[in-house]
Amino acid sequence: MKILVAEKLAKEGLLIIEKEPLIELDVKTDLTREELLNIIGNYDALVIRSATKADRELLEAGKNLKVVARAGVGLDNVDLKAASEKGIIVCNAPFGNINSVIEHAMALILAACRKLVKADNSIKSGEWNRSIKAMEIKDKVAGVIGLNKIGGGVVTRLKAFGCEVIGCDPYISEKRVQDLGVRLVSFEELIKTSDVISLHVPLNDETRNLIDTAEFEQMKDGVILVNTARGGIINEPALLAALENGKVGMACVDVWTEEPPKSDHIKQLVAHERMLAVPHLGASSAEAQINVSIDVAKDIVRFANEQPMEYAANIPRFDSSLMGQMRPFLRLVNIMADFVAQLADSNLNKITFTYQGNVANYCCTPITVCGLAALLDNKVEQDVNMVNASLIAENMGITVEEIKNPDPAAFANTVTIDIEGPGMRRTIVGTHFEGQPRIVRLRDCQVDFAPEEHMMLITYKDQPGMIGKIGRVMGEHDINIAAMNLGRQEKRGEAMVILSLDSAVPSNVVDEIGSTVDAAFIKYLHLVKARPEE
Repeated sequence: MKILVAEKLAKEGLLIIEKEPLIELDVKTDLTREELLNIIGNYDALVIRSATKADRELLEAGKNLKVVARAGVGLDNVDLKAASEKGIIVCNAPFGNINSVIEHAMALILAACRKLVKADNSIKSGEWNRSIKAMEIKDKVAGVIGLNKIGGGVVTRLKAFGCEVIGCDPYISEKRVQDLGVRLVSFEELIKTSDVISLHVPLNDETRNLIDTAEFEQMKDGVILVNTARGGIINEPALLAALENGKVGMACVDVWTEEPPKSDHIKQLVAHERMLAVPHLGASSAEAQINVSIDVAKDIVRFANEQPMEYAANIPRFDSSLMGQMRPFLRLVNIMADFVAQLADSNLNKITFTYQGNVANYCCTPITVCGLAALLDNKVEQDVNMVNASLIAENMGITVEEIKNPDPAAFANTVTIDIEGPGMRRTIVGTHFEGQPRIVRLRDCQVDFAPEEHMMLITYKDQPGMIGKIGRVMGEHDINIAAMNLGRQEKRGEAMVILSLDSAVPSNVVDEIGSTVDAAFIKYLHLVKARPEE
C-alpha cells in the first residue's frame, strides 16, 4: 500500500506509518497543485492537513486512491460526496485537537474581557494608560452555540469562572445537557441575552451566515463575539458593520472565509481596532499536532491491515466500545451476503436485513452496509465497499430495508438476509456460535453448518440413494467432501444438501451431478470471505 503525505505531519505519526511493513511511505510536502495531480494516481492513500484541496479533480486523478486522511478535525477541504461516489474512505482526527481549541477559545474570551490587545498596543506606543477598564466575566451571561466536545469543554471552563452559561444546540441529547449542567435555550434567546457568545458548530448549509445583520441587531450592545469554529458562520461584512457601529464591543476570530485573507472587507475586518484577529491557530498547539498525526496514522494502519477504521467520516461505524462484540457480526454478514448473492441469477429489487436478539438493541447500520457491499460486489463491475454501497444500491433502484427485533428466538442472536428480484426470492439466516459463524436456515429449510471456502448446494426430490450418487461422482473426479448437511421440509418432498469441499468443483462436474440426481437447483459456491482469518 503506497501512501503520500502531502503536508507536514508530526514525526510521532510518521513513525507509526513507517513501522508498518504493509505500507510504502512517501513524504512530499512541497508539491505544487500540478505536481500533486500528476503523481496522485500512483498512491493508495493521501494524508493532508488544511492547505491541500482534495476536490473532485484531485480525487478523479487519484485512480488508485482508497483513503484520504485529514490530520485535523474539519473536512471543509475534502469533497466528501465525490469521495463517497468513488468508494474512497475519508477519515480525520476529530478528537486530537479538542483541548487545544477549548483553551484557545477561552484565551480569546479572557483577552477580550481584559482588553489585553488594547492594553498591549497602548504600552507599545509609549503610553501608560491605566484608565483601560476590563470586564469581569464572573456573573456574566455566556452563550455557547454548539455543545459538541469543544463547545462542551468551553461550557465547563466558563462555569469555573462563575459565568451563567446558556447553550443552544438542536441536536444535543437530554443526557448531554444534564451532564454539562447548562441551561438550554433557543438560538434567539441566546443571541439576545448573552454578554459573550462563543461559536462551536460545523460549517454547512444550515450554519452558513448563522450570524448576520439581523442577528447582530438583536444582540446586546457591546457583546463579545468569538469564533474558533469555521469561517463563514459569521457574515464578515455584517460583522465589520457591527464593529463600526459599536454593537459588537470586541470580536475574536480565528477562522476566515479566505485563508489567508485577500478581500478588502476581510482586511478591514482584521485591521479593526476592536478585532482580535488570529490566523487559524486553534489547533496549533504542539500537543494537538502530535495527537492528530497519531490518530490518522493509526487509522491508516488499521486500513492496511483490513481492520475497521476508528474515524472514517463517510462510513457508518460502531461506538468504539462496542467494536469487540459487534465485529463477529461484520464477518458473519460478509459471508452470508457472499453466499446468498451467488444463489441469485436475476437482478435485485429489494434487500432486507433483519436482526433478532440482543444485537437488535444496538445500531446495526454498519453491519447492514457491510452486508450490502458484499452483496453488490458480486453484481456490479465497479469496486464496492462500505463507502459507496448505499449510493450504488440507490442508483440501481434497489430498496434496502433494516428490521430489528430484540426478542430472542432459537438462537441468542440471528441475522437474516432476504433478497428479492423478478420471480426470485432467497433467504439466509446466520448466527455466531462458539466463536464461529454458522448458517442455520436456507429458504424454509432448517440447516446448521459452518461456511467454508468451497461449497455446493443441491436441491432434488427426496428419495433413497441420492447421497450415494453425489458421492460417487465426486469420488470419480477426486473431489473430497469435508462435511455434509441435509435439510428438508417433509418426507419424500424436496431435499436440500449442502456440501463442504476441500477444493473447487469444475463446471462439467457440477453439470454431471445435476444430471445424475435430476437436481431442481445446483450451484457451486466459492466463498472467499469464508477463508479462515489469519
